[in-house]
Amino acid sequence: MKYKTGYLALSISLAVIMYSCNSGNAQDNQIQTTAIPTDFIQLKSGNADVSTGYPGSIEGQDNVEIKAQVTGYLDAVYVKEGQYVNKGQALFKINPSVYNEQVNNSEAALKAALASQATAKLEVDKLKPLVAGNVVSDMQLKTAEANYQSASAQVAQARSALGSSKINANFTYIKAPVSGYLGRIPNRIGNLISPSDTSPLTTLSNINLVNVYFTMSEADFITYSKMSASEHHTGNIDLLLADGSIYNYKGKLENASGNFDRTTGSIQMKAVFQNPDKLLRAGGSARVLIHRNVDGVLKIPKTAVKDIQDKFFVYKLNGKKVQMIPIEVSQTTPQDYFVSSGIKSGDKIAVNRIDALTDGADVVPKVVYAK
Repeated sequence: MKYKTGYLALSISLAVIMYSCNSGNAQDNQIQTTAIPTDFIQLKSGNADVSTGYPGSIEGQDNVEIKAQVTGYLDAVYVKEGQYVNKGQALFKINPSVYNEQVNNSEAALKAALASQATAKLEVDKLKPLVAGNVVSDMQLKTAEANYQSASAQVAQARSALGSSKINANFTYIKAPVSGYLGRIPNRIGNLISPSDTSPLTTLSNINLVNVYFTMSEADFITYSKMSASEHHTGNIDLLLADGSIYNYKGKLENASGNFDRTTGSIQMKAVFQNPDKLLRAGGSARVLIHRNVDGVLKIPKTAVKDIQDKFFVYKLNGKKVQMIPIEVSQTTPQDYFVSSGIKSGDKIAVNRIDALTDGADVVPKVVYAK
């Protein structure tokens, strides 16, 4: 009896163990074969607006170095660094004492020259009737006339010296040659200022219009030149600012140089932008974006692409499974990639669950419209 009871218990235990193993294997198989619900888009080639970016430096329409034209001690600074000034506004004053005295000296010299001229004229007027009456010789009259001409020349010379001294005196007041924003002012009152100074008193930049200078390769320049004469040229020139935003105003592209640099094989270009809000300042940096229309582009969102060690892959629907396909990217935008090879129009590409998918994984596909 005991033997039968033991045998029965052993049989029940074996049955339980076998059931548990089979149940576990069934669960594992179910986990392994669970399909992943995935959204797909069907690719379709079309036209696209492609932009090419070039790093550039911003300069004002007029960039002027303000330097002294006479030597002297800085007497006054009428402006502040970064201030906007109007054309003709006084910026600095150099001590004018020496130059004012030069003006006074020149005025006195002119008066002396005028007096000598008047005396010479009186001598000529006195001798003319005497020569006519044969009282004095003709030679005396010619000498007097020569003296008068010399005195007249001295008057002209004195007037020129007076004008030059007044100009130098006016140079002691340094004024803005154009309207714009001032740069740094390194000198302080009491510093000795000279035209030979290597550093300017300040810089002045007119930024109502700004030029963004950049270099373009010879290949890009030829492509752009051909594009300008075709319908593929949109004419849109954008500016990507340092904070990642797009500048509100469109630009115009111009040549900054007529020749290619032999050492770099590039040509200097500039994009001209209106700057009514004075947002762009000289010395800044930005990226010039040149737009063009491209036909037959295959565009996919960046969220559909897996980047592995600088190589790009997508998951292509093949029946109820996905296949991991390498692709080549020709252009990029902030949201999309333009694909040159690896996939074609009509293929269905996964746009979500990218991190959960693997090559050959089962999926429950759902085709959605591309945004």
